[in-house]
Amino acid sequence: MDTHQISSILEKIKTVKVAVYGDFCLDAYWIMDTRKSEVSIETGLQAEAVEKHYYSPGGAANVVANLAALTPAQLKVIGVVGDDIYGRELTAQLQQLGADTSALIIQKEHFQTYSYLKRYVEGVEEPRIDFGVYNSRTEETDYKILAGLEEALQTYDALIFNQQVLGSITNESFIERANDLFNEYSNKIILVDSRHFNERFSNVYRKVNDAEAAHLNGVQVEPRTMLPRTDVLHYGQSLFQQSQKPVFVTCGARGITAFDKEGSHEFPGLQLTSQLDTVGAGDTVISAITLCLAAGITPAEAAQFANFAAAVTVQKLFITGTANAEEILAISKDPNYVYQPDLAENPRQAVYLPGTETELCDPAVLDKLGHIKYAVFDHDGTISTLRHGWEEIMEPVMMKAILGDSYDTIDQAGFNKVKRQVQEFIHKTTGIQTIYQMEGLVNMVREAGYVPEDKILDKFQYKEIYNDGLMELVNKRLAKLQAGELDWEDYTMKGAVAFLKELQARGVVMYLASGTDVDDVRNEATVLGYADLFEGGIYGALREYTKFSKKMIIERIIRDNNLNGNELAVFGDGPDEIREGRRFGGISVGITSNEVQRHGHNLDKRPRLVKAGAQLIIPDFSQYQKLISLLFKEAEVSETV
Repeated sequence: MDTHQISSILEKIKTVKVAVYGDFCLDAYWIMDTRKSEVSIETGLQAEAVEKHYYSPGGAANVVANLAALTPAQLKVIGVVGDDIYGRELTAQLQQLGADTSALIIQKEHFQTYSYLKRYVEGVEEPRIDFGVYNSRTEETDYKILAGLEEALQTYDALIFNQQVLGSITNESFIERANDLFNEYSNKIILVDSRHFNERFSNVYRKVNDAEAAHLNGVQVEPRTMLPRTDVLHYGQSLFQQSQKPVFVTCGARGITAFDKEGSHEFPGLQLTSQLDTVGAGDTVISAITLCLAAGITPAEAAQFANFAAAVTVQKLFITGTANAEEILAISKDPNYVYQPDLAENPRQAVYLPGTETELCDPAVLDKLGHIKYAVFDHDGTISTLRHGWEEIMEPVMMKAILGDSYDTIDQAGFNKVKRQVQEFIHKTTGIQTIYQMEGLVNMVREAGYVPEDKILDKFQYKEIYNDGLMELVNKRLAKLQAGELDWEDYTMKGAVAFLKELQARGVVMYLASGTDVDDVRNEATVLGYADLFEGGIYGALREYTKFSKKMIIERIIRDNNLNGNELAVFGDGPDEIREGRRFGGISVGITSNEVQRHGHNLDKRPRLVKAGAQLIIPDFSQYQKLISLLFKEAEVSETV
């Protein structure tokens, strides 16, 4: 789906009238001030201080917020709030979103507005405080809600039925009467997302996650279990066959699959390098899908559109986010998809070419081999190990930057939480320019809130701190080379240089492209003795960092040489170069290099390379002669592979 199609959808959904029934909630965020307040005269207890507080729509109210962000023609809400301050605030926010709240019932007794108070102390969330846990809707309230549902089904294009709060439907008669309405208005688009009553509703479209799809098929799975793709396809198809109405199954970071009379339509998740918060992503998905369907968009296109919208909202932290037209267009321009997540997480599925250590991730690549004329290589971890251990340098730099003066005093739980975030970020961004990693660091420092705004450095300053630490390590290794204590073989992957020479002998024009500063890359390739093999050029990060990327290099090679994709091979141990090689139709070879031994697998690298789109994976270049035979089709590969 290109940006022209996205723009067309965005225009069409502006004509849609949509109603939302559900559990309307208010999310409250209190950012606590560690300086405390006064000691209470009445109780003698230390009072807490709130630095700032803010409130945002949650539950079905966040569905409304997501709908409003895409500016449909009309919005209506159907539900209940309590006669309390949170209900008044929530109603006001819904009205500000442009929603008709005439069917938002106020129940004065036995009902509190569903509210979730989240307190943050030094960036760490404290135990949540919940309101409305033991609510009980009256039959009178149910009657008014059902009347609102019927009116919406008569006059609106689509209805979202969103139930997420345990015990929010307290009368059996409500479910029976709702089903009567769904049967009566079976021609209408009614999209149900119900956490606790899913199997009770009939004659509706469904949005479920993979675990819910399994449950509706009579299979119980543990929460957060990653179901195999084949199971998801089976469960989704079964649900469609039962209802003959479209079904949408979300699989978290693995994307969305739509099921309709045409079959199944899979759309992989997007690879995102920023810190993520998946809260509210399901609200984004159901909103986007419903608007599309009501505008006459096919289920397949609706799922793909929703996939982009969800990728926007999961990148918004400390708030249940929404996705507007501009944001969806931006993320759809150049999406990075997650390839083969099942294979990535389960090495038992790996298939190896006979007599080799080469993993075949994508059998279709075998038909593309034999035509390579150009090759792009990553440097660090692919050919050179001079910078091995850069992660161990970057991690403490990031930790100290994020925690600031709290680095030595923060409790262990808080320290470990930040450490996990840093490690995940480094893992995701391996292979991209250091300056972009530092750009991400600035955002992480600001979001964590430990460092005052006036003490946050810019990305160039953080890069300088990191580079100073890394170059101290690299210079020590270079000194050993210059002293003759070690030689170039001690700092290159097994067989890498021999492989480069074989490619050169076959007329392959080679390029070296690294996220490391260009002067350092050229110097290190020269010291290690293979700079002259890269006749295409040696490229690296520039001070004007927007003028270089591996994507730019690959685009330029293809454009300047009028290449077919199968004439270019890309080799690397990071997802960046593998992803770009795959994007442009090249042959992407991932290297799961063990940089300590200089040969053998580092299995931690395998999942990210598979997800980035690696078609072949090797541990090193020790079997370079077999790899040459494969790439240039000098030996037949068994058809049974």
